[in-house]
Amino acid sequence: MPHSKVHNANHNHFGKSMTGSEIFVRCLIEEGVEVVFGYPGGAIIGVYDALVDLSDINHVLVRHEQGATHAAEGYAKATGKPGVVLVTSGPGATNTVTGIADAYMDSVPIVVFSGQVPLKLIGNDAFQEADIVGITRPITKHNYLVKDVRDLARIIKEAFYIATTGRPGPVLVDLPKDVMAQKTIFEYPKSVHLRSYNPVVEGHMKQVKKAADLINGAKRPVLYVGGGVINSNASAELAALAEKLQCPVTTTLHGLGSFSENNPLSMGMLGMHGTWYSNVAVSYCDVLIAVGARFDDRVTGKVEAFAAEAKKIHIDIDPSAISKNVMVDVPIVGDVKKVLKKLIDLVQPADTSDWLKTIDQWKKEHPLRYKVGNALRAQYVIHKLGEITKGNAVVVTDVGQHQMWTAQFFNWVHARSHITSGGLGTMGFSLPAAMGAAFGRKDLPVISISGDGGFQMNVQEMATIVEHKLPMKIFLINNGFLGMVRQWQELFWRRRYSHVELYNPDFVKLAEAYGARASKVTEPGQVEGAIRSAMEYNEGPVFVEFAVAKEDNVYPMIPAGQTVNEMLDTPEPVAVTAEGDVAVEEMMILTKG
Repeated sequence: MPHSKVHNANHNHFGKSMTGSEIFVRCLIEEGVEVVFGYPGGAIIGVYDALVDLSDINHVLVRHEQGATHAAEGYAKATGKPGVVLVTSGPGATNTVTGIADAYMDSVPIVVFSGQVPLKLIGNDAFQEADIVGITRPITKHNYLVKDVRDLARIIKEAFYIATTGRPGPVLVDLPKDVMAQKTIFEYPKSVHLRSYNPVVEGHMKQVKKAADLINGAKRPVLYVGGGVINSNASAELAALAEKLQCPVTTTLHGLGSFSENNPLSMGMLGMHGTWYSNVAVSYCDVLIAVGARFDDRVTGKVEAFAAEAKKIHIDIDPSAISKNVMVDVPIVGDVKKVLKKLIDLVQPADTSDWLKTIDQWKKEHPLRYKVGNALRAQYVIHKLGEITKGNAVVVTDVGQHQMWTAQFFNWVHARSHITSGGLGTMGFSLPAAMGAAFGRKDLPVISISGDGGFQMNVQEMATIVEHKLPMKIFLINNGFLGMVRQWQELFWRRRYSHVELYNPDFVKLAEAYGARASKVTEPGQVEGAIRSAMEYNEGPVFVEFAVAKEDNVYPMIPAGQTVNEMLDTPEPVAVTAEGDVAVEEMMILTKG
């Protein structure tokens, strides 16, 4: 007879003697944890036994520990709550490393709990032992090895606090098997006091006034917005500032959705594959207001030439990010939402009409565009998806060409609607991350978009998705290549294609074998019907493979380390007919804002 779970979160367990494993699950309940992504094993078996009697926490059995960390990331990004992972020692712990590194690069609040061999065996090369604390030290905000059960509750409280405050990020807690079997009195701290960790949230008023003075004297301002705006839930404040100043807005990859692209002030994304006009606007602006962004290399290109004519203001909660890559004139350390509120009161509406007219002209001259015709193109699929959903979806992309096309051609209007792997560029991210988002969000459809390379890296999570009947839409952009690497080989390596063409399975049969509803699209005329059908089906996951043109490139493109002067814009839409005549191909034009 199966063990029945009981709901007992409301019982008062403080002051009672419990094992470390029992204390662990009580701490999660105190933190309001609703979902845990995990995979059991010998070193963590006591904790899994303690989970049996609880209905308060939904434990999701993933099929690989990397999938658990990405699922926790997707859950965190979609909801704003910390994602939680529970794995065993040794390979269970080391399999989380890629996801932890990804969360660290992208400032995602996750807490990873790993089992560990008993304290007395640590360092003895015991079965399934790995120094996960040492391994993850460079890729976590902080990590712990619990050596005394009496410290357990405090450490868990601190772990969640560190993960979710300041610049968010991953925290790992290593749980030795013998410590988790020991008993102590359960008490959970009400607050955390860490002498060496006190994030500054209120921006210094003197610095805010300096920024306001610079902005008030600007003729060609630009707001450069990153994921910090979303982490801070500051979209409303950003919109208010932009509207008051009539200041154009460009976002990073992680900033997408923080400012509605339906707004005429939007310039879409900037950087290596950003819009032509956003990159040029940044080059010619006289004041650049960086909000929750980190001036990463995919945005700046050649640092010396980035926004060379501009005075630079940088608002960020992480003091180490300021002037790390680009020297700024006015640094403001603080929570983006709080700083923007102060700034809005101090800035004055300015006459930016000439500046906005210039940008509008650039938008007309250099819009985002792609070829249309008989061949099925990924850009068309994503553009139609944006039209059909009107941006009302949580879209989770993998890494590669489809990632950039989705950033460009989907219409981003909501914060926390765009989830991707940015800093680490982790292939295999989308499917498990979308799964995590689907556990956290019920208000919007969750769509996973992957390439044929990345999809196979964590395809095993299809089993988890089907098991839980998650109403996800899983769209596969299949060009038979590792597309972005192929593009670089074409443009910069004399078209010497080295190990980028993929042998693929029958993806429809594979999805059906897992138990998903599946279909394949090969022609442009089938796209709209396939998307609408997938969006209407909510009894479980829907898988749609789009067999797109094999060789297509992402444009615009600023080559790595170069400037906007070297930007490759979309080539002229010219084709040569069989008779040798030159024919102009039809182009689909899309302008953001």
